[in-house]
Amino acid sequence: MSNFSKFILGRIRGCGYALKGALILIKTEPSIQVQAVIAIIMTALGFYMNITATEWILQTFAIGLVMSIEGLNTTVEAIADFIHPDFHNKIGFIKDIAAGAVFIAAITAVIIGGIIYIPYLS
Repeated sequence: MSNFSKFILGRIRGCGYALKGALILIKTEPSIQVQAVIAIIMTALGFYMNITATEWILQTFAIGLVMSIEGLNTTVEAIADFIHPDFHNKIGFIKDIAAGAVFIAAITAVIIGGIIYIPYLS
């Protein structure tokens, strides 16, 4: 087997692991489930309002941003709990920072949603 074939097979395996991780997130994490429902609602609203291609790009980016950061937050929390299962101020600080990143992404998504949809409601 050539190096190129090994490279391609490695990338395919990597995509499989990534898909597995995304499915685990959606199946097991309530925060991601909430974000997925919001993403479905916003996607349906986009079709209903017939938003432009640029608006679709912005909306898709916002949804991907929030869900990605939420996944990273879940990972940070899991690692922190694994390393130090009992309450610890530094672990709490780390978890708060990760949650803050999700909050910033979510506020950004709400602003993007407002910019897209408020003109359609006027």
